[in-house]
Amino acid sequence: MDIGATTLILLVTCVSCLLLFLNGKGQKNRGHLPPGPRPLPLLGNLLQLDTKDMVKSLLTLSERYGPIFTIHLGPRPCVVLCGYQAVKEALVDQAEEFSARGDVPVVFRFTQGNGIVFSNGEKWKVLRRFALQTLSNFGTGKRSLEERIQEESRCLVQELAQTQAAPFDPTFLISRAVANVICSIVFGDRFDYEDRNFLTLVGLINQIFHLLSSPWGQMYNLFPGPMFYLPGPHNRIFENLEQLRLFVSEQVKMHQESFDPNCPRDFIDCFLLRMEQENQDPLSYFHMETLVMTTHNLFFAATETTSTTLRYGFLILMKYPEVQAKVQAEINWVIGRHRSPCVEDRAHMPYTDAVIHEVQRFSDVLPMGAPHAVTRETQFRDFLLPKGTNVIPLLFSVHYDPTQFKDPTTFDPAHFLDERGGFRKNDAFMAFSAGKRVCLGEVLARMELFLFFTAVLQRFTLTPLTHPEEIDLSPLMNSVGTVPHPYEFRAIPR
Repeated sequence: MDIGATTLILLVTCVSCLLLFLNGKGQKNRGHLPPGPRPLPLLGNLLQLDTKDMVKSLLTLSERYGPIFTIHLGPRPCVVLCGYQAVKEALVDQAEEFSARGDVPVVFRFTQGNGIVFSNGEKWKVLRRFALQTLSNFGTGKRSLEERIQEESRCLVQELAQTQAAPFDPTFLISRAVANVICSIVFGDRFDYEDRNFLTLVGLINQIFHLLSSPWGQMYNLFPGPMFYLPGPHNRIFENLEQLRLFVSEQVKMHQESFDPNCPRDFIDCFLLRMEQENQDPLSYFHMETLVMTTHNLFFAATETTSTTLRYGFLILMKYPEVQAKVQAEINWVIGRHRSPCVEDRAHMPYTDAVIHEVQRFSDVLPMGAPHAVTRETQFRDFLLPKGTNVIPLLFSVHYDPTQFKDPTTFDPAHFLDERGGFRKNDAFMAFSAGKRVCLGEVLARMELFLFFTAVLQRFTLTPLTHPEEIDLSPLMNSVGTVPHPYEFRAIPR
C-alpha cells in the first residue's frame, strides 16, 4: 500500500471516529446474513479489498466463503452473490424481492435517489414504464432508432477515413459517435464532432467513468461520510456531474420555449407533454427536477458503457485478427461492400452475433453490476436478509463461470455458437443484468453494437501498432467499471 493510500485511510478513520462519536449510530436488525470476513470497527473489510481491483478481491473472498457471503463496505453490510446459480436465484427466481436499487453513495450525493436509474418503489416503476414506452415509440416513428444509429455509423466511418490510416486513439471518436445517438433521441438532434460544448460533455462523461472506477471513487462509496469532507480527485466526480446537469437543464429550457404538445420531437418533449397532462396531480412523478435527472441518467448511462464495449471490442479484434477476418467475410457474404448494415442482417450473421456477445462477456464493462437491495425481509437459501440489505450481483463471476462457459478466461466466439455454426443463446449472458432491473436501454445498445461494429469492419481492417500477441487485454481498472488500457491503431481501408 503506497503512502498516499495509507494517509487517505488514516484520514478516513479519524473522520469516521468523529462522526461515529457525534452521531452514535449502530447497526440493527441484521437478520441472519451469510458468513464473511470479520469486519474491523469503522473500516469494515477495507483491508481485504483492493480498490483498484474490487472484482479480484471479491472473487478471492468467494473462494473461502462460498458463492454467497457478506462483506462490510465501511460500516455497511453487503451481501455478495458469485456465480451463475446464485445470481440467477436472486435476480430471476426472486426478481421482485431483489428489485430495489442498492446504495451507491457517490451517485446518491448527486441524484438524491431521483431519476430513472437510482429511484425506487412506485416512482421507479412509473418512470421506467414511461421510458420504455417512449423508446419503443422512437422505434416506429418518423426517424426510428435504427435510422439514427445508421446515420451516426456513417459519420463514424467518415471520421475514420479522414485518419488516412495514420495511428490514432479511438477513445473520444467512439464516445462522440455513441453519445450522438442518445443526443438524437433525448435532445432531438446530433452534434458536430468538433462542437466545443459536445467535446466537453464527452470528456466529462469519460472522466466520470474513470473516477468512479478509481480507488478514490471506491473509497467514497466505502466511507461517504468522511470522504465528503476530504479533498481529492473524487470531488471532480460531483463537479463533472453538475456540469452535465447544467447542460441538460439548458436543453430542457430551450425545449420549453419551442414546445408543441401536438408534435413531440424527442424524449424531453414527451416528458414535457406528460408533465402538462399531470400538472394538476400533486402526486405526479413528472416534474422538472425528475425530467432533468432522468435525462441526465439516460445521457450518461447510454454513452459510456456502449462506447467502452466498442473500444474493448476493437482491441480484442486486433488481438485475434483471424476473428476479425471471419467477421469481415460474413459481412461480405450477407451485406456486401456498399450497402449500409441494417438490424435485419443480424439474424443472418451468427458468427458476428456470437463475436459481439463474446466481446460483451469477455470485456464485462460493468463487472459488479449495479447494486441491488431487497424490497422486504427475504429468505434466500439458508439466510434471512433484512429489508434494505444491499446486494452485489457479481456479474463478472457469471460471465466467467466455468459451469456455463467451456473456457471462460479465453476469448472464444464458440461460447455462443452451436455445433452447426448457428447462434446459441446462453442464460448466463447477463451483460445487461437480469430480472426486474435489467437495463432499459438493452434494445438500443444491442442495435448500436451491431451496426457500429459491422459498419466499421465493412470498410476498414483494424491494425495494431504492435504484434497481436503483445496486445494487453487486462483492464486498467476493474471495479465499478472495466476500463481498457489506452491504445492507438490504424484503420486500413479495405
